[in-house]
Amino acid sequence: MFVFVCAGCGAELTTPLSQVSLPVHARQRFGNGAQLPVLMESGTFAVDPDPWGGPWRMWDEIDPGEAEARGIYAPVYALPDTTTGASVIAPGDVRGTRLIPEKRGGACCGLDGADGPNMTCEACDLPVATRVDDCSLWQAVRLSSDAVRRLPVDGVHATPLSWAELAEKGERTPPFEPIASWGGRLGSSHYWLWSPQWEAAAGQALAHLLVASQGQPVKVPDGLTADVFQRALDALLPAGPPKRRAVLAGPGQPSPDDGVGILLVPVHPQTGQTWTPATTASAYLVPLPLGVWLWLVSPEAYVPVPASGRIPQDVLRDDPLPLLPHYLFRTDRETFQHTLVRLPAVRRPWLRTILENLTQGTSADLF
Repeated sequence: MFVFVCAGCGAELTTPLSQVSLPVHARQRFGNGAQLPVLMESGTFAVDPDPWGGPWRMWDEIDPGEAEARGIYAPVYALPDTTTGASVIAPGDVRGTRLIPEKRGGACCGLDGADGPNMTCEACDLPVATRVDDCSLWQAVRLSSDAVRRLPVDGVHATPLSWAELAEKGERTPPFEPIASWGGRLGSSHYWLWSPQWEAAAGQALAHLLVASQGQPVKVPDGLTADVFQRALDALLPAGPPKRRAVLAGPGQPSPDDGVGILLVPVHPQTGQTWTPATTASAYLVPLPLGVWLWLVSPEAYVPVPASGRIPQDVLRDDPLPLLPHYLFRTDRETFQHTLVRLPAVRRPWLRTILENLTQGTSADLF
């Protein structure tokens, strides 16, 4: 475990924390006025390899060589020009800091971090972190890599769970959930929507699926996997009979056939490592968050909803029916773009065309 201290005076700024993988939805902006929860589980931190917040540089101000050195292989609107490697934690795990109220960015309901660090060390006043808690953003504190130091602390160092343990005990992420809006004149409201985590996970996975397709039609498994991916694949790839097949693979699942070229596999939530099969070494591995992958390979029959009165544990209540989203699944546009421009294959003309159409606002019903 580690504790973070101020690089200026050495004051402790956090509780003891264990390192985990950065969630795919860390940079997501969901809906309009949605009230999203805390990003990181309490007691954990993750390192973000990309910068966050201002100052910003427009794409025409950046040399292509510099962009590729930053791992970006296609044009974007603008790039944050700040330090990389921030450690992302839950706001409740912060200690010894104070907010800078005037650095609230362009937020409407909270702080969005657009103006850079908005928290200082209470002991020496050094800007050390950026708090993000605006509507439609996941709540988090980003400790600046150039203003804090990470120190090991005594205690139990947890060993990452094995893939077999994760397959058995891992927590599944439901595909839809109630999302709260900020309170208004009539009070706050809840809406049943596709899960923001699923939309972000699909954004990352869809970018990889397009690269893996090699520009050919792709077929994914029927059911929920098809609900999430097939419509976008059919719209973005050439029409015709599928020439490539993607299947779900991972711990506890049957070994995929040798002829399968694309595998939808889980990512270890602690180490960030992608599950790798013992066979089919040439297959393209498309990463999915563990909770999403677990639901796809073993979905629950229904999603429990609040109910009044008492009901026997083994009885499935069907009146009223569980509330479901009223629209087809949509992939998170920003996560898709963020992933695709960082894959070297995006330099291929057909992929650049897909990206350009996206930035011009086409395919709006897919995102």
